Amino acid sequence: MAGFSLRTSGNWLMNELGVYSILGSSRDSKILCLQRFVRLFAYGASTLILALYLSAINVTDERIGLFMTMTIWGDVVISFILTLFADSLGRRRTLMLGAALMTGSGIVFAFTGNYWLLVIASILGVISPNGNEIGPFKAIEESTLSQLTSAAIRSDIFAWYTLLGNAGTACGIIICGWLVEWLQRLDNWTPVRAYRIIFGIYAFLGLIKLALSLMLSDKCEPEAEKQNYQQITELNNVEIESLLSSDDDDSNSPHETRPNSKSKPLPPTPPSSQPKTLKSFLPTISPHSRSILWKLCFLFSFDSFASGLAPTSWLTYFFTTKFSLPEGFLGTLFFTTSIIAALSNLVASSISKRIGLIKTM
Repeated sequence: MAGFSLRTSGNWLMNELGVYSILGSSRDSKILCLQRFVRLFAYGASTLILALYLSAINVTDERIGLFMTMTIWGDVVISFILTLFADSLGRRRTLMLGAALMTGSGIVFAFTGNYWLLVIASILGVISPNGNEIGPFKAIEESTLSQLTSAAIRSDIFAWYTLLGNAGTACGIIICGWLVEWLQRLDNWTPVRAYRIIFGIYAFLGLIKLALSLMLSDKCEPEAEKQNYQQITELNNVEIESLLSSDDDDSNSPHETRPNSKSKPLPPTPPSSQPKTLKSFLPTISPHSRSILWKLCFLFSFDSFASGLAPTSWLTYFFTTKFSLPEGFLGTLFFTTSIIAALSNLVASSISKRIGLIKTM
């Protein structure tokens, strides 16, 4: 009896935490969650040392602030463009392009200390100043996960998607912190050299993310395009059957004219391949969804404004210059905060099932 009660309690806990949901999710959903872990691992590692690296190559505080500002504004523009046309260009292609930009940024930071080259690499590429999401990845992955999962388990999948991201940030920060501190203890290892090793790892993680994007199936693409392709294929098949039927009728009775009522109607003509205009690439959003979208955008922008006042890279720089804290200690500190944030997502998923998503927020 006690064993049965323990097993029942275990099943209840696994269901509440969404373990069964993530284990039973599709292969593409698991790959997307793994991509987020790898990406946030790289973001966490680079964020811990970004401001310290710029300071070590003799960049002033004012120019570091300018660097952070231009990086975020560049990300806003490029991410907006890529996510806006992602469904038309292909979600997998856009994710691969973002991974390639991420790799390119890591290579530039690993091999040069020129301030303006670093600015260009951070604007055109993908470098996170605060350890949070940057680039087109999150919007594309979340829309894909919504398409791949049913409404009943969607909150569980998103909870694990967020948890793995926070866990990736935590692991990246603590490993980066202690690795940099260990490298600086070696002979002839300067802080700049140690920091560039981290950016080399960042570029390598971009390649891993690129490989994971290649593993995604066509189920990740927008349903509308696949549905249109299927309709066109069906129309072509009907047209072929109609032609074959017509040929059979002609071969059986070459001189007989059949009534029009018994002849098969021609299928509608598939859309002609005309040059696509700029508007055709834009996503179609209903007026009702657009209203909700604007409200969410305002909410998220307000939250991001508060986060932007104290990004992680500036906090690490402050703790280092003010209190002379080593990188290993900083990594442990931010690892702890990231793990707490990660675990809170599982609790939020359980609460949202009872009171709803908006009230949980």
